[in-house]
Amino acid sequence: MPRTPASFDRQRLRAGCEALIGVDEVGRGALAGPVVAAAVWVGEAFYRSQAVRRHARKVNDSKQLSAKQRQGIVEAFAKVVTGGAMRVAYGSADVAEIERHNIVGATRLAMARAVGDLMPGAGEPLWQEAAADRRVHVLIDGRPLRGFACEHEAVIGGDARSLAIALASIHAKEWRDALLLALDERYPDYGFARHKGYGTAEHRAALKRMGPCCLHRPSFLSKLQEGLGTAKKESQGSLFSVTESTAGQ
Repeated sequence: MPRTPASFDRQRLRAGCEALIGVDEVGRGALAGPVVAAAVWVGEAFYRSQAVRRHARKVNDSKQLSAKQRQGIVEAFAKVVTGGAMRVAYGSADVAEIERHNIVGATRLAMARAVGDLMPGAGEPLWQEAAADRRVHVLIDGRPLRGFACEHEAVIGGDARSLAIALASIHAKEWRDALLLALDERYPDYGFARHKGYGTAEHRAALKRMGPCCLHRPSFLSKLQEGLGTAKKESQGSLFSVTESTAGQ
C-alpha cells in the first residue's frame, strides 16, 4: 500500500518526537513582493482529528490547487487550529532583504521567522535553544538549508509527500496572495491582484509601460532584462526605460 502524506508524517512522530513542524515557501520566483514562508505545527492529536480523516486526500502542493480549493482546505482545518491541535505561523523577507541576502538567504530568513514563532528560544534569523529541542521534528520542503541552526529534515517534493508541508504550502500561498491583493490597491496599474508578482505577459507589459515600483526586485529585473537578448532589446528598447516613472505614486 503506498505511503500517504499523513503516514509519512506519523512515522516521524513514532520516532520519539512530540510534534512536527512542516515548512514551505512561496514567491521565490516572483519579480515583485516578498518571499513568504508558513510553518505548520501538528501533533498526534492532529492526525486523529476528523479534519484529517475527511480532508487529507484533498491536500496537495498549493501550485496544484485552485484558489477555491486552497481556501476550502484552509477553512476545513480552521477548527483544528482553533482547538489547538494545529498551529500556523508566517514569516516573510521583503524586497530589501532579498537584495541584501539573495533569494536563498531571504527564503531561509522567512522560514526561520515562521518556525521561530512556533518554537521556544527563537531568535532571528537563527537560534540555539530551539535547535536543541528534540521534541519537535522540522520538515522543510526542498534541500537542506545551509546555515539554518534549527535541525531539520529536508524533503524533496515535500509538498506532495508530507501532509504538514503541504498544509504549510497552502497557507503560505493564501497568505501571500492576500498580501498581494492588498498591495494591488496601492499599485493598481501593475495587476498584482491577478499575477501576484510573477512575470506574466501582463506584468512585463506594465513594467515596460511604467517602469518598476518599490515592490519590484532589482536583481530579478536585471536577470529578466538580460534574458531578452541583445537583438530583442535593441528592437524594443529597454524593458524598464521610462522618462518619469509613476510606479511609486
